[in-house]
Amino acid sequence: MLEALIIALVVGGIAGWLAGLLVQGTGFGLVGDIVVGILGALIAGFLFPALGLALTLGGGILGAILTAFLGAVILLLFVRVIKQVAA
Repeated sequence: MLEALIIALVVGGIAGWLAGLLVQGTGFGLVGDIVVGILGALIAGFLFPALGLALTLGGGILGAILTAFLGAVILLLFVRVIKQVAA
């Protein structure tokens, strides 16, 4: 169980950091990047199967990072739109 938590934190951190680089102006720091990456993985885990999309990278850690990254980008773009509408 501890190993799975560590893997989730590492995958979330990498995915959140990469998404923050792509969607500029969204620096959240290390903890924020991990949270964004983990939330991105959850979003992608629900959204992609519902749309009939599947990433076939062998199901390893690279696939997990890519899936979490795409979900994190979706999350950050959504947050950006909400901020612009609220302003």
